[in-house]
Amino acid sequence: SYITAPEPDYTIYPDLPNNTVSELNQNPFIPLTAKVDENYLFFDREREIRRVFEVLNSGSSIVLIGEEGIGKSSLLWMINQQAKNFLKTERQPVFLDLNLLHNESQFYSELCHEIGIPDSKDYQLTRNLRSCKILLAIDNVGKLTSEGFTRNIRDYLRGLAEGSNAPLKLILAATEPLNNLFKDSQEQGNTSPLAGICQEEHIHPWDAATMRAFITNRLARTSVSFTAEEIIQLIQESGGHPRKLMQLCYQTYSRYVESLQ
Repeated sequence: SYITAPEPDYTIYPDLPNNTVSELNQNPFIPLTAKVDENYLFFDREREIRRVFEVLNSGSSIVLIGEEGIGKSSLLWMINQQAKNFLKTERQPVFLDLNLLHNESQFYSELCHEIGIPDSKDYQLTRNLRSCKILLAIDNVGKLTSEGFTRNIRDYLRGLAEGSNAPLKLILAATEPLNNLFKDSQEQGNTSPLAGICQEEHIHPWDAATMRAFITNRLARTSVSFTAEEIIQLIQESGGHPRKLMQLCYQTYSRYVESLQ
């Protein structure tokens, strides 16, 4: 199995000697908006993780494609966490969220900082990376279309990631295929530089069985149970989107706890 996360225990509060019902039933449906960045909170996506490592171990880079809230950021983070266990060639995992970076200068500075090399770009960065093997995860890669970024950075990343022994291997997260995302390539009659080296993995909504398993998993260490009717409604309203399901379950759980106070 690709995931060896410990069982969560939501009922242990050593600093609370007289736990109230509310404290014992702390809402397990978190995080509500951000990526899941705790191993024990990550759920499912084993097939996708296996597929990503198959692609990476074949020498290619990969892009995760899916709607907002489908779990790309969480999956990207988990792949970075598992890299040391499942990459055939050891690479240093680096995670960059482009929502936090606003231009190419910030991108290169943050990249160098995370790798642990002096701030550099262009030829000097290429030289500094010669002895490195990096697995670079870039979340919200669509941000490269915004002001402050040019096609040059995509051409440069491609150059660093081409070939099985390249300094970089890329895992990108995007809301649509890279050729659709980067229109400047189409306008020039070219393929997007990153699309040319990244295989696509589409991230789909959870099915009903997975959603039921998720709800059961999160409720397992609490004293709360959802009714069959509530679970059916949660499944229907969420449409299989993990973030939406998390938020709906959080609200349902909160109503139970409020009724116990």
